[in-house]
Amino acid sequence: MRSTTSRLRLLSAVALVAATAVAGPTDAPPAAAAATYRAQYHFTVPDHWKNDPQRPVYVNGKFYYYYLYNVDYPTTVGTAWRLATTTDNVAFADQGIAAPKNTNANADLWSGSAVVDTANTAGFGAGAVVQLVTQQDHPVNGSGPQAQFLWYSIDGGRTFRPYGDTPVIPNGGRRDFRDPKVIRDSARGRWVAAITEGDRIGFFTSPDLKTWTRQSDFAGGMGILECPDLFPIRADDGTTHWVLGVSAGGTPGTYAYWTGTFDGAAFTADAAPQWLDHGFDWYAGVTWEDPAAPADRRFGLAWMNNWAYADTTPTRAADGFNGTDSIVRQITLKHYPDGYALASQPTPALASHASSVTDLGTIQVNGGLVPLAYHGTAYQLDTDVSWTQLDNIGLQLRVSADGTRHADTGIYHDYSYLNRRQTGSPDTTGARGESHAPWDPAKKTAHLRILVDRTTIEVFVDDGRYVHSSEVFADPADTGINLYTTGGSATFANTTITEFPDLSQRPAHVVSGFEGTSYDPGWTTTGSFTGTGPSFEYLPGMVGNAVLDTFAGGGDPATGTITSPPFTLDRNHLHFLLAGGNHPGRTSINLLVNGQVVRTATGDDTGVLKPVDWDVSGLQGQSAQVQVVDQETGAWGHLMVDQVLLSD
Repeated sequence: MRSTTSRLRLLSAVALVAATAVAGPTDAPPAAAAATYRAQYHFTVPDHWKNDPQRPVYVNGKFYYYYLYNVDYPTTVGTAWRLATTTDNVAFADQGIAAPKNTNANADLWSGSAVVDTANTAGFGAGAVVQLVTQQDHPVNGSGPQAQFLWYSIDGGRTFRPYGDTPVIPNGGRRDFRDPKVIRDSARGRWVAAITEGDRIGFFTSPDLKTWTRQSDFAGGMGILECPDLFPIRADDGTTHWVLGVSAGGTPGTYAYWTGTFDGAAFTADAAPQWLDHGFDWYAGVTWEDPAAPADRRFGLAWMNNWAYADTTPTRAADGFNGTDSIVRQITLKHYPDGYALASQPTPALASHASSVTDLGTIQVNGGLVPLAYHGTAYQLDTDVSWTQLDNIGLQLRVSADGTRHADTGIYHDYSYLNRRQTGSPDTTGARGESHAPWDPAKKTAHLRILVDRTTIEVFVDDGRYVHSSEVFADPADTGINLYTTGGSATFANTTITEFPDLSQRPAHVVSGFEGTSYDPGWTTTGSFTGTGPSFEYLPGMVGNAVLDTFAGGGDPATGTITSPPFTLDRNHLHFLLAGGNHPGRTSINLLVNGQVVRTATGDDTGVLKPVDWDVSGLQGQSAQVQVVDQETGAWGHLMVDQVLLSD
């Protein structure tokens, strides 16, 4: 597809500005030091590294989005699950690490999936969030067989603990065995897991998420597969179909999928595989139900990167991170003349975040380039294009002042394309320079919806059956847009530019996790707690290996206080886990501002840590302290606290 003919077509368009295009991220002069590559309105990891998204779960009116995160990047390999929450799948709030690596004997956590166990089938409690995740089974020298392990959360999905060190689905002699995707088969009253096994997908069933039986496999015929996806969806003609998705290699190497049937044990495809995205950087994609119409549409997103050049990014040096996601899409199944296919568009909620919309009207292009009266690095461009006869039609994006650098998207004869060879391509080999998707040459109109952000471009053609998503590391100074045609003229009507505010997350930060042998620097103790530290014990719901427990100061008769150093309330919420005595004012955790108690909570006479969330948005910018008070000497005269965290 990336033939000599294709390259000559691009060069002819570039020749219109009498310049020679050169490819590669290092060809352009560096941007000013103050420039940022962090996305304006796409999800980016707060720091260090992210890769695979994990399918979000819907809990108490929020989507809980987990993803693989490495705080030790780039010095050490190994990922945890980090959490962000969102109400609309556009603006996300960081909640810190939900499932830490190196917690059990199986090292870091790879991909998997979380489910809400509403009926308590696993025995962790009704509504527990349970994740089936790939780890290495007791690795030696950093390597071990891939197997599937169970972790669980009893605080609504904010923090997870491992269900022991033993896999619930052992390796069984497989070389590749990872990325379980779990769904509830309500018709048969059991769970189903799709797990990649090299070049095929294995299907397993379980009554309780702990005991699994292998039922069948599906051979993809596409080489090594990763990150499977399995779901039913109702098409626009009213029929329901099953979709099996995978991340696959080859070209384009994004999210491949089959439509077909699933009988609870085996999947049967009814057509050849298709691609949800034809660009080069929509990998490890996940989809999840839209609660408003779970049978008819889904949301989806992916990691905008490619293992062929995963570390080739200027974001690390400029902004201290490597990891950007696609925009969240709304996905539907449509019946076309050639069969059923998924179509996707940016989630409608994106429009509610628009900070401005500029109407550029109708522009006629009669061959050559026509610059738009707009410059920017982060925006959405919509246009309706029509023509009678031409060879090539499109837009140059992120154009440099001299016209030599730009990314091109458009339609050429029988395919649409996105070409990044002329600016900031992360693939230095040139093999992944231009992506293609089919186009009917008899069709003379197209709607293009183009999402440009500081390091990414996503192009939705017409209804979104065909999409191109790729990284483009353009120089931050390159902000122009040109329309162009060759071999004829075209009309670009209803052309609008939509801008969005900065939606990047403010990183959550832990006030204390109580993991050391002594309290963190600056914490003070009085009374019976003088000289004590966190308690290394097991409590249901705890994070890590230790907690603050006033029982350690001498049992229930112990009294005193444990107080944090001052910190600034610079996030909207203060979260923590709490258990112990129900004695308001006598066994309590208090938030102090100017020495006065502004929030307080007590236990519930149990040893099960439960989540507490204080809204502190009205106290922004003020200095505060957390103080644990124990003045009760009778039954349940102690308090346990863990994982005090500030987040949005």
